[in-house]
This record gives sequence, structure tokens and C-alpha cells, in this order.
Amino acid sequence: MAHSHHNHAHPELSGKNLLRSIILNIGITLAQIIGGFLSGSLALISDAVHNLSDVISLIVSYVANRLVHAKKQTLKQTFGFKRAEIIAAFFNASTLIVIAVFLLITAIKRFNDPQEIQTNLVIWLALLGILGNGFSVLLLKKDAEHNLNMKSAYLHLLTDLLTSVAVLVGGILMKYYQIYWIDAALTFIISIYLIYMSWQILIDSLKVLMLFAPDHIDIASIEKKIITLDGIRNIHHVHLWQLNEKNCHFEAHVEFKNDVNLSEFDAICEKIEELLLHDFGINHCILQPEYHRLDEKKFIIQD
Repeated sequence: MAHSHHNHAHPELSGKNLLRSIILNIGITLAQIIGGFLSGSLALISDAVHNLSDVISLIVSYVANRLVHAKKQTLKQTFGFKRAEIIAAFFNASTLIVIAVFLLITAIKRFNDPQEIQTNLVIWLALLGILGNGFSVLLLKKDAEHNLNMKSAYLHLLTDLLTSVAVLVGGILMKYYQIYWIDAALTFIISIYLIYMSWQILIDSLKVLMLFAPDHIDIASIEKKIITLDGIRNIHHVHLWQLNEKNCHFEAHVEFKNDVNLSEFDAICEKIEELLLHDFGINHCILQPEYHRLDEKKFIIQD
């Protein structure tokens, strides 16, 4: 059995920016919840609830980020906590969708009963949300480019920034034109946008948790390339999955045409490992050699 593990991880992500964003959003959330109830604005309350979900999601992301980098592999956790950030991304996307559905239902009910809003409070608190969330978005933007957990936290903050912009526009329209139904309309639009932005992260993280093959890798191409190597008859019992965003794993049974010795097998394994790494970005593989073994030779075995 040959085993290979190449580690090409990104530099360790710093939790300092995440911690700053948590503290900042706790302040924004408290201000908007109080202001929402005082002003009677559903849009402001929806922004506050979204900000509350931001705080929770940022805390989850922070804990997951710390676990990944602080906890090492042990005899009981042989992979360490490498999937903590994927679980955090799934949790964050799920909570966003649940909150969005709740706000959607509430907005529909408010359409039938528009209420007068204290617009000055709405406008000032929306400005506070724009400044606070805008700063948080800038803090996390770089890390979000190559980490699904950070991307989910970043999207929480980005959508809340856009929500605050919408609330500000709504507050101005209500102040000068008394169009109070705009409060429910903005909440409805914000909810749809939240669902749209969260859905792909939910699906991507679920695929990793379910051990699905990565979308960007054509698994049939792997077979075609490996069997072109000298001495290999076929590969079967293939499994391909992502441990997390940095580590992609591959395992297979390799049937040889001839009864090779161990040094020959090791040389061929090195060729397969290099092929998988450079052509497909697979950095961890386990290969089981076979010669005239009576087992199923199907590429994907049905357990």
C-alpha cells in the first residue's frame, strides 16, 4: 500500500481581524435592535437580526479557525480539526437562509399593515451599520478569497452592509415622501438576496461534508491518464474526496500487468503521485497494488 501526502497549504489565517469584526458587530447589533423597536422599523429590526446572526457566525468562524490551527492530530483525531471550518461554513449559510425565510414571511405580513416609522433614527442607525460593516468587510476581504469559512463570514458582513444601504435609502424615502410600505418591500428584497447569496456556500460545504468528488476535477480523466503509465492494467475501487479546502484525497486499487517487485511499484507510485498533484491538484493519495487478484474491477464500487 503506497501513501503520499503533499501539503501546499496557504499561510495560517489570522483570527485578529475576525475578532475585531465580532466586537464591532456586537455594538452595531445592540444599537439597531434598540433603535428598531423605538422607531418601529421592520427593515431596521431585520438588519439588526441579520447583524445578530453575523455575530454568531463570526464567533463560530473564529472558533473553527482557532481549532484548525491550534489543535494537532492525535491518536483519537487523526485528521485533527481540519473540517471545523467547513462545518462552520455550513452552519453560517444555514442560519442565513433560516433567518431570511423568517424575515420574508414577516415582510409579507407587514405589507397588509404598513406602520408609521420614526425615520431619523432609522437613517442614523443605517449609517452606523454601513460604516461598521464596511470596515469589517475590508478586514476579511483578503482571507475570504481562499477560505470557505472566511467567505461565509465575509458574505454575512457584505450582505449586512448592503442591507444597511437599503435601510438608509428606505429611511430617506419614508422621511421625505411618507412611503411607509417601502420598509416591508426592502425587507422582502433583502431576504431574497440573503437566500441567493447563502445557497451556494451551503451546497459547497455540504458536498465536502458528504465526501463528494470536487466539481473541478474530472474523475474519468484521472483513470485515462493513470492507465497510460507503463505496466498498469487498470484502476478500480476509486474514491476521491476533499478533507477540506486545502486537502484533496484519492485512493484506488491499481492492477498491474506483471508481477512487479516492491521497488518497481514504488517507482510507479511516484509517477502517479506527481501526475495527480500537477494535473489535478490532488495532494494525498493511497494506492493498493494488485496482480491477478479476484475482485471486482469496476471503477466505482457499489458498497
